[in-house]
Amino acid sequence: MDIRQLRYFLAVANEGQVTSAARTLNMEQPPLSRQLKLLEQELGVTLFDRSGKRLKLTPTGELLRIRAAALLQQFNETIAEVKEQDEGVQGVLSIGAVVSCISLLPQRINSFREQYPRVTYKVQEGDHFLLGEQLEQRMIELIVTRLPFEASSDSQRYAILQLPSDPFVAILPSQWSPPLSQQTLTMRELAQYPFLTLKTDQTTGMHEQVVNEFRQNGLEPQILCECSSVAITLAFVAAGIGATILPKSVMSSFPLTNMRMYDITNAEFQSDVGIVWLQDRYLSKTAKRFIDTF
Repeated sequence: MDIRQLRYFLAVANEGQVTSAARTLNMEQPPLSRQLKLLEQELGVTLFDRSGKRLKLTPTGELLRIRAAALLQQFNETIAEVKEQDEGVQGVLSIGAVVSCISLLPQRINSFREQYPRVTYKVQEGDHFLLGEQLEQRMIELIVTRLPFEASSDSQRYAILQLPSDPFVAILPSQWSPPLSQQTLTMRELAQYPFLTLKTDQTTGMHEQVVNEFRQNGLEPQILCECSSVAITLAFVAAGIGATILPKSVMSSFPLTNMRMYDITNAEFQSDVGIVWLQDRYLSKTAKRFIDTF
């Protein structure tokens, strides 16, 4: 059994058909079928259930799929690491970011470009759950995110570099706003407005943090709408539907059209921010240098 055979096996396991896998591998079907049979003969096991229209992995085949994927990942990362020893900092840096942290990237990337002009960038936006999956699949190397990071994997797998915390601010529709001379609001004043919070089925941390702050002040917020994105939340605020509380840095990425921003005077809560990557996976030299800039 060699690396080539494992690649062939994984392609068929992922496609469920030899024909589709052969097309993906850019090879003919008969040689691929022959390699699968040779692999099964060498191991003395049956890897696929061939009784249906699509090939299904047997329990033994599923075990090999998990192990083969890990071996190939380690093999590819070893090659990349060896090549990097001579090539230096270059290539594509793939970064994930939640929308509320996008504002932290432009200045950082501009500065990094001056040091490492041979690096290009790929930036993916999503919630914790989606970005966690992309990190697992090596579609991205690191994530700029709000903490705690609420992905589906074991939290102990993540390395986290905590960044300076970000104060929360209140955002109100312009037509509701207090006099222009007023620059701050209290939690009690905010409790009188219908409220919009940022929440998805998988990520609830910011919603809970805001609600808990109201309750610690002996107040109950009037939650009118739970929004799945910052853009939706602020669009609803601008339309006069409700008020919201968001980290202050978020607002540098959105114009305050039909909205006003206020500091919150009697609240101590802040939004934690960090860089997240996988501890047990290879991290490129480029990604390490980028993390160092923080």
